[in-house]
Amino acid sequence: MNVAPSVTDTSTISVPAARVAIAAAGAALLLLATLHVLSPEFDPSWRVVSEYANGRYGWVLSLMFASWAISSLALAVAVWSQANGIGGKIGLGLLITAGVGEAMASVCDIAHPLHNLAGLLGVLSLPIAAMLISVRLGRTQAWSPSRKMLLWTANLTWVSLVLMSAALSIMISRHTRVGNKTALDVIASVGWTNRLLVAAYCAWVMAVASQALRLRRQLAR
Repeated sequence: MNVAPSVTDTSTISVPAARVAIAAAGAALLLLATLHVLSPEFDPSWRVVSEYANGRYGWVLSLMFASWAISSLALAVAVWSQANGIGGKIGLGLLITAGVGEAMASVCDIAHPLHNLAGLLGVLSLPIAAMLISVRLGRTQAWSPSRKMLLWTANLTWVSLVLMSAALSIMISRHTRVGNKTALDVIASVGWTNRLLVAAYCAWVMAVASQALRLRRQLAR
């Protein structure tokens, strides 16, 4: 039995918040790319993003995390009225949690005792939020045409998390077996998977926010 898509009022989508989400996510990616140029001593193939805090341009990393946080929080505001139901609201709550974690990372660098907590909140919450929100939006009449795009980008978030977790597990295992000595062939994939995660998370935010703006433009015609 097919269930008809639910109806949402797209006029309640916050256009300013959606625009901020796109701009902030884009800024986060641009700042991350800039760090590769400013701090070439941190090889992106095996140094994680948070390690840029140990260089001369730690303040750029703080801006990146702050922009990332703004993008998540702004998206929650933009689609708050659209992600209805228990699943949708849980997803929005987790999206806010991710934003809080990202904001914490902007002031709690890799040497701070709260940095790991910030990472757990930011990294683990967003993939669940992305899936719950995307599934819920895709079940509404207005958002259903973009359902595949929403789900594809949402799935990329947890796939990137799995890849990074696998890379970290392999690193820890091999690092131990070689006597706790740093070896490039042991940890060569960790940095790239870490950066892929940031890109995938930002891509989902931008995809949802862009679709929100498209729906508002359609309403204005």
